[in-house]
Amino acid sequence: MKIEAQKYNDVMVLQLQGEFTGETLKSLETETSNAFASKVSGIVMDMSKVAFIDSQALEYLVDLGEKCRENTRQFKIAGLDETCMKILELTRLLPQFDTYTELTEAVKSFT
Repeated sequence: MKIEAQKYNDVMVLQLQGEFTGETLKSLETETSNAFASKVSGIVMDMSKVAFIDSQALEYLVDLGEKCRENTRQFKIAGLDETCMKILELTRLLPQFDTYTELTEAVKSFT
């Protein structure tokens, strides 16, 4: 999985590309740690180019959401495709996340 990080004002956007699996978590953990270290107010995970999410990745998303709340930061997910949205619905995790159809909507929601 490819990860691209960009900072917009006080928000870190992590754009993921490929399959989001447990095997790819190490690089994402590094990027989220960097986001916390840079004292951003929130993280937006752009998943518009993610085709699949496995159980380890789902667990990581839940943990990241909790970590953000504990550190008074916001966590939002943008651009879920139909398959990934269905995975979150079937696992009953969707209500735990603040989701947006478009990345720009998610970033603007911080202002």
